Amino acid sequence: MQRRTVEVSVYLCVGLSARRSVGPNADASVWLRSLPMAEQSEPCVLVDDPVPGIRRLTLNRPTKRNALSHRLRTELFDALRAGDADPVVRVLVIRGGGPCFSAGYDLAQDPTEEHPWPLSPADGAWARHVLHGWFEMMDLSKPIIAQVHGFCLAGGTELATACDLVYVADDAKIGYPPVRSMSSPDMAWHVWLMGMRRAMEAMLTGDSMSGIEAVEAGFANRSFPADQLDGEVLAIAQRVAKVEPDLQAINKRVVHRAMEAMGMRDGMRATADLNALGFHQRSSKAYFEELRKGVTKALDQRDGQFGDYRTAEKE
Repeated sequence: MQRRTVEVSVYLCVGLSARRSVGPNADASVWLRSLPMAEQSEPCVLVDDPVPGIRRLTLNRPTKRNALSHRLRTELFDALRAGDADPVVRVLVIRGGGPCFSAGYDLAQDPTEEHPWPLSPADGAWARHVLHGWFEMMDLSKPIIAQVHGFCLAGGTELATACDLVYVADDAKIGYPPVRSMSSPDMAWHVWLMGMRRAMEAMLTGDSMSGIEAVEAGFANRSFPADQLDGEVLAIAQRVAKVEPDLQAINKRVVHRAMEAMGMRDGMRATADLNALGFHQRSSKAYFEELRKGVTKALDQRDGQFGDYRTAEKE
């Protein structure tokens, strides 16, 4: 099953979460927070164990292209922590339900939902807040695989970057369009994964890459035809699961420590502060005025002159 949306989104996914298991294995159940009885909506993350040792987390806001609301991120991190602590689980897979992986952070966030972690009132707190979560994923002991199809935009690319392995559909669309109108990325992964020239092009245009291009650029490990992605990812996850978890924890740490020694986390924190500066620019303030009038119209105005993302779907 698969479902999804783009970097706009409006889901009134109210409340916290509920204990829920999905799939053939009863042991796949994880603790999510309990919803008030009046708010028995679908969970934002579905959890199943498709094969022994593999815990799969499916983002479940398909009509909103899996926009990363506070509630979705809270449920996702609850499930990741539960999987990391479960001795039966060896590999975690994150995918999106519906037409895409994730269109990014929810620009029509329900204000009644609590943040996954405390949010400082200081300038630049949002970027530091989301980096906290992405770094936590890197610090979990078990390998995490991102399974990307359709749109993977803005915050969705950050979620994929925080995973240890990334496998994409050939025709996926991966990009960071907010650089066109809002600010620089919350998590500036571009230079670290793609090098200076490709990163510069992505930052200066906001253009997307196909899955095939994302592999060639260094964002993803491999790409597959969309209809083969589920099976290919499970096959790779099973290979990863053959190595004992105590050794995999060290193997994973080796790569992250090497990137940290080269300054990756310090670099991402430094560019997160520049993200805050972007929101004070005249162009960004004008864009937010348009967002207040209507999210969809503002996004169409942003991307229409480029003829891509949502505007390309209308042609």
